Amino acid sequence: MGNPKSIFVRVIAIPQDHGSWVFILSPLLVGIFAGGRFSLATLFLIVAAMAAFMSRQPVTVAVKAYAGRRPRTDLPAAWFWMLVYGAVTSAALAGLVLQGFVDVLYLAVPGLPVFAWHLYLVSRRAERKQAGVEILATGVLSLAAPAAYWVGKGVYDPLGWALWLLAWLQSAASIVHTYMRLEQRTLTGVPPRPVRWQTGRRALLYTSFNLALALASGLTGLLPRLVFVPFLLQWLETLWGITHPAVGVKPTRIGVRQLIVSTLFTILFILAWQ
Repeated sequence: MGNPKSIFVRVIAIPQDHGSWVFILSPLLVGIFAGGRFSLATLFLIVAAMAAFMSRQPVTVAVKAYAGRRPRTDLPAAWFWMLVYGAVTSAALAGLVLQGFVDVLYLAVPGLPVFAWHLYLVSRRAERKQAGVEILATGVLSLAAPAAYWVGKGVYDPLGWALWLLAWLQSAASIVHTYMRLEQRTLTGVPPRPVRWQTGRRALLYTSFNLALALASGLTGLLPRLVFVPFLLQWLETLWGITHPAVGVKPTRIGVRQLIVSTLFTILFILAWQ
């Protein structure tokens, strides 16, 4: 496999887009707490989900290397970590099957075409600023919520699909909100009020829809009554973002703030669901 020092490279072994971690950890935590029971099968699910998530980095590096975007010397490390994560994922999935949760494996199927599309864009140097692909990808990652919920319950429960939908809607709104903030930072000054609202229209539509859906679901008794509270937080954050444009703000600062909001959302959602 080459020089061992060239294998243990952080940028090849670990995803570098730190903001993406919340898109897998939040649905997992939501599903685990909603399921109400932590078992060996839950541990297998966590290991499988995280290993599969982390495998995206070495696979992407390998595609870039074959496409001429990175040096070929990165390939030994990329293949090493692909094999490691692949082995860990396979072992954890085998554990789930032995625990009687073979049906959970079907939730991984939608991720294959989405990931293939992402790799195609990587090979074409076109993966940046692809909000649509990112939203689809978070929809796949949000399937961790019903998976953890069903494993916790020990049986299939249709309510798991509600967890998936709400987790996906939150992630989608978070992505659109972040794109709004990144667009604002390129402005030369604070724009007039109508322009601010026009720029933030899409983000506000996303968060308003999410809030209305959660509120209606709670009022009709389909979901816990307070499930709207975390979506209210996200809606208020979007309002604040529209009225306080991120002119000249560094992307890192935008990402950190969004990570904090997403973390608070996850905590509030877990509490509201209880």
